[in-house]
Amino acid sequence: MIKKLYTCLKKEKEAFQVLLKSIPATVVTLFVVSVISMNLLANKTLYQNDWIALDGGILISWLSFMCMDIITKHFGPKASNRISVVAAAINLLTCIIFFIASIIPSNAGDYSAFDGIFSGTWFILMGSTIAFLSSAVINNTLNWMIGEIFRKNPDGKMAYAMRTYISTFIGQFLDNLIFSIIVFVICAPIFWNGFHWTILQCVMCALTGAVAELIMEIAFSPIGYRITQKWKQQNIGSEYLTLSGKD
Repeated sequence: MIKKLYTCLKKEKEAFQVLLKSIPATVVTLFVVSVISMNLLANKTLYQNDWIALDGGILISWLSFMCMDIITKHFGPKASNRISVVAAAINLLTCIIFFIASIIPSNAGDYSAFDGIFSGTWFILMGSTIAFLSSAVINNTLNWMIGEIFRKNPDGKMAYAMRTYISTFIGQFLDNLIFSIIVFVICAPIFWNGFHWTILQCVMCALTGAVAELIMEIAFSPIGYRITQKWKQQNIGSEYLTLSGKD
């Protein structure tokens, strides 16, 4: 049993190392930056009324899902899940560094605004991490499953559009819903002096955000499609694809 577990971990480590060398750095960089930005922007509620509320994360979250869709299309869902874990880990490390910087005293000026932003809020970090990882697995799996339907022309524009549009909408909806419920329904009333969102506001935020982010996905999907076609033509990541069988 222990030997079998060791073998599995060794194979996972090998696959992970090869994957990191295989995915072009630009996509990984944009993905990680978008995840970090989402966490920071989520601290601000952009709009709120009786039936809807939106936080700043909506402005950048579409980019995270577009990157996941590109990686899933070329490397498979497990590869995209692995990179999602990397992005979440880097985001956590970044938040720790920001927090340390915010609590270091300075007599050079008034940094209260800086400290307030970058000190972060633990339950926002918790909520965003849980929501992001959960929705990432759902998005990547659903994207791959939809792609399997288009067996006659899996690399066509229609196949790419359907797998990205449907998975993005559902993934974004669940991401927004899970995050808003954890942060604004469960935690905020306790730690933010009664400030909260209603369940209706959370659902409408999730739905509105999913629609807005789907529109962004539609607008930029031609770029994503061209990237996947270019990767295929250039045989990008052939070592990982051979090792994993594009699982």
